[in-house]
Amino acid sequence: MQILTSMVLAAFAGYIGAWYFGAIEGNFALLLFLASVVTGLYWLAERFHFLPQRQAAAARLEAETLHRRAELEKLGVKADEADLGQAKEKLLMQPWWLDWTAGLFPVIVVVFLLRSFLFEPFKIPSGSMTPTLLVGDLILVNKYYYGIRLPVLNTKIIEGHKPQRGDVMVFRYPPRPSQDYIKRVVGVPGDEVAYLNKRLTINGQPVAYGEMPEYFDEDAMRYFKQYAETLGEVPHRMIVDGERRGGFSEAEIGDFPYRQSCRYSVEGVVCKVPEGHYFMMGDNRDNSLDSRYWGFVPDQNIVGKAFFVWMNFGNLKRIGPFN
Repeated sequence: MQILTSMVLAAFAGYIGAWYFGAIEGNFALLLFLASVVTGLYWLAERFHFLPQRQAAAARLEAETLHRRAELEKLGVKADEADLGQAKEKLLMQPWWLDWTAGLFPVIVVVFLLRSFLFEPFKIPSGSMTPTLLVGDLILVNKYYYGIRLPVLNTKIIEGHKPQRGDVMVFRYPPRPSQDYIKRVVGVPGDEVAYLNKRLTINGQPVAYGEMPEYFDEDAMRYFKQYAETLGEVPHRMIVDGERRGGFSEAEIGDFPYRQSCRYSVEGVVCKVPEGHYFMMGDNRDNSLDSRYWGFVPDQNIVGKAFFVWMNFGNLKRIGPFN
């Protein structure tokens, strides 16, 4: 078992190493699932096979030692009682290969269940959601808000809330599903979303917004125009870059499913959101790679609803809920 366990642990270490150095495209949910299964099998083997074997061996040792001690006492020889305790402790101790498998199972399975069905932490890697979320924010995502999904497969088994305009949502990036993205829901199925001359319109109705003081982006070291916008019932802030044009060139637009539902021009884009899909945009409107460029997010790509910044090591004032 030591050799087998060494090979299993080496396989996990090799996968993590190859993922870290970019040799393969890793899947953390799959890795955690496999770790739960493997350590769970070791835990069952320990509970029902290896531990009873060690306990039986310790019981035999105790019986033999007590018998031998009784015989020695008849001869007037006093035996050292500490030797028995140390020997039993050594027999009952888990070997290293069980300590690194069965011993880790409770921790791994709790992390797996929490991450799969309740809450998952993410780190904001870019400024596409500035000023709502900043680079370095560590956020929590509610995994059950939009329904319960099977880990790895991401198949929905229990319905939840429907995504609403204004929700900040984490989803699997459609062109590369192994990568998670975070944007704001702008259009739901059936909506016609227009972003023309940097003004957002949904179903022919301009989205309510008001001017705010300029926003200073510490990463870009620049000021941007800032607005208070309300999508659905969600008020939030967004910024635009006055130096960037509002239209699109063909070279900027990818080929994506339902591409025919979008019309591009020098003014911007108009898209009809298909059933079972969502139109996503970043709050940093001119610095966000979103649905305007790569299309719609299908329901099966949804990960969860982002709702709380639990840490930002560079700015503790960032901790708290957000819209």
